[in-house]
Amino acid sequence: MSRDIDVLVLGGAGVDTIVYVPELPLPYADSYMIESGIRTRAGQTGDFVALGLAALGLRTHHLDMLGDDPEGDLVRALHHDHGIALTAVSQPAGTKRAVNLVSPDGRRLSLYDSSRARDQDRFPEPLLRELAGTCRHAHVSITQPCAHALPVLREAGITLSTDLHNWDGENPYHEPFAFAADIVFLSTAALTNPERTMRRIALRGRAEVVVATAGAKGAYLLADDELTHVPPATPPAPVVDSNGAGDAFAAAFLYGWLNRAAPQHCARYGATAGAQACTVPSTRTQPIRRQELLARSAGSPL
Repeated sequence: MSRDIDVLVLGGAGVDTIVYVPELPLPYADSYMIESGIRTRAGQTGDFVALGLAALGLRTHHLDMLGDDPEGDLVRALHHDHGIALTAVSQPAGTKRAVNLVSPDGRRLSLYDSSRARDQDRFPEPLLRELAGTCRHAHVSITQPCAHALPVLREAGITLSTDLHNWDGENPYHEPFAFAADIVFLSTAALTNPERTMRRIALRGRAEVVVATAGAKGAYLLADDELTHVPPATPPAPVVDSNGAGDAFAAAFLYGWLNRAAPQHCARYGATAGAQACTVPSTRTQPIRRQELLARSAGSPL
């Protein structure tokens, strides 16, 4: 069977409204004047992973549910402008959206509108099987339609990755994703014992690699039953915004993985891409390119 798609990205399409606030947490006040402006742009986790993969030269296709609304039009335009194939299934509840409050040091607080998703949301199974049959790998967002897609993806015989984001290691909603994926990304932000959670994922699921990102502290890599620390990469410019850093890490890691690089080298690619993403305001779209990734990673310590 022809594999015309390197990575099928499922879910995670939507729009964010970006607000640069004077500090986080934001003290209560009747109002704040935002001199830098309040801007709405397309780009949530699946969008950013797709952009990152495409910028690194991987053939990428994005599947998600979008509303017939102005927000959905922003998402469609983003993919069109970057030459990324997008299959949008109609979502009567509307396109997913969020508000991101960003502090001067680049930290973020995200407010997600959960009313745009329904328990009965599904990708049409014939469409899902068709796309899964033409790709090498699928990266799965932790949204409701993707949860129902996991059995079909596993039947297709392709490798899977997922990002659990700030999972606390306890919420049962995340477990089907954690235990079905071959590569699992997550953040250490809500974990009291990252190594214990990482080893539990590997023991109970099928993950060959588990990566826990830790912001400015770098990341932790569990591969071949060995836990190693991945040093942070030096950002090429001042840090202004952490939005999309984890998505950039995942995209660059997958670039290495699909090119048969060792997990340690994949993690180095991820750290490099994540650091670069922190230097780009989230109101702009500027994923790292392959030549820059390879050049900058060559000088990074393992």
